[in-house]
Amino acid sequence: MTEWLALILVVMMLAAALAVVLVPNLVGAIAASSAVSLVVAVIFVVLRAPDVAMTEAAVGAGLSAAVLGLGVRRLGLWKLNEGKKDDA
Repeated sequence: MTEWLALILVVMMLAAALAVVLVPNLVGAIAASSAVSLVVAVIFVVLRAPDVAMTEAAVGAGLSAAVLGLGVRRLGLWKLNEGKKDDA
């Protein structure tokens, strides 16, 4: 049972990591990066390491997403509708 759960979580983590690379906008990539960290935190919970899971969730999903988001906003690259140009 635990092996199947770990396999599902690893597949979810790999899908989110692939989304980080393939998503065209930076906000989506930051969200996918947070998803990778959250799945890793869940894997640590399954492996019975709650202290490591809490640290991964706080630093990996919370703090890094905030720092990346603030950096993208500071650079002015935070727009979600990059593909749409308004010619009017």
